[in-house]
Amino acid sequence: MADAKVIPFDDDRSRSGGVPRAARRRSSARGTRSVSALPGQPGAAPPPEEPQEAVVAPEGAGAAGAAGGGWDRRIAGGLAFLRRRVTGDYEVDEFGYDEELTDQVLMSMLRPVYEKYFRVEVKGIENIPSDGGALIVSNHSGTLPLDGLMLQVAVHDNHPAGRHLRLLAADLVFMLPVVNELARKAGHTLACAEDAERLLRQGEVVGVMPEGFKGIGKPFGERYKLQRFGRGGFVSTALRAGVPIVPCSIVGAEEIYPMIGNAKTLARLLGIPYFPITPTFPWLGPLGALPLPTKWTIQFGEPIPTQGYPVEAAEDPMLMFNLTDQVRERIQHTLYELLVQRRSVFF
Repeated sequence: MADAKVIPFDDDRSRSGGVPRAARRRSSARGTRSVSALPGQPGAAPPPEEPQEAVVAPEGAGAAGAAGGGWDRRIAGGLAFLRRRVTGDYEVDEFGYDEELTDQVLMSMLRPVYEKYFRVEVKGIENIPSDGGALIVSNHSGTLPLDGLMLQVAVHDNHPAGRHLRLLAADLVFMLPVVNELARKAGHTLACAEDAERLLRQGEVVGVMPEGFKGIGKPFGERYKLQRFGRGGFVSTALRAGVPIVPCSIVGAEEIYPMIGNAKTLARLLGIPYFPITPTFPWLGPLGALPLPTKWTIQFGEPIPTQGYPVEAAEDPMLMFNLTDQVRERIQHTLYELLVQRRSVFF
């Protein structure tokens, strides 16, 4: 819906130096009678014009009008959004990604947590290309995968091109009834080489956290110590798609749920990788599920190019190992640097 043009009531005053329209008409009429003066006095000067009282707009009227116009646009945009959702006049891609719903609803829900609760600071966003595919490889931590969601907001809100991050998620995400649908709508897809390569060839920014459940489920005593990155499947995917690999380090997520124990028997009964025990959960019940308000830093490192390698390089296990180790070392080194620079866990 096009934005409405707001015309202020004092528009005529602004164009006439603060004199009302009726006063101008009266002044013009008096001036005409004076110029055609008395007989025999063709050059008589007109009488001095009566001073007009300046009309001053109420203080804050302009700001109120702008605010009113802003709210009008928001309401109109919201109604248009609801109409499109009800009538089905919106698009999703082959993976189920709903860009409009993500931007208008999901990002709006996550943004207060990102800005006010975790107060995320982003560094090196310029290392993500403005166009074309790129693979962001990040550490994974926090007991619950909130770091992936905060990473998604960081890319979208800070990149000059407003790029969207398409995360590769574990099978468990797509087995949960409500989470499955929301993850698809937010652009997440199954962490398999075929889907990742297809997205990268389409020019998307794809995010992967190779530590998986080993990363988010590690005990608090092993925080910021990277787990194994697997067999380098993400490197092979980047080589086949010919896109750069951008290392990413996240500090702050490790402390939101300090995992001091793991109820393995209960985890097996529930069919989940681990059942965390923290200083607040399950002792405080639902209140214990609230994450601690730590201060986060997300830093994107210099991209590692892959375009110079031959086609068969994606099948070379030694090259896979070397590149995987290079990415892992860069992330680990940056984590240590950020931890040294950090003043406090919460500030």
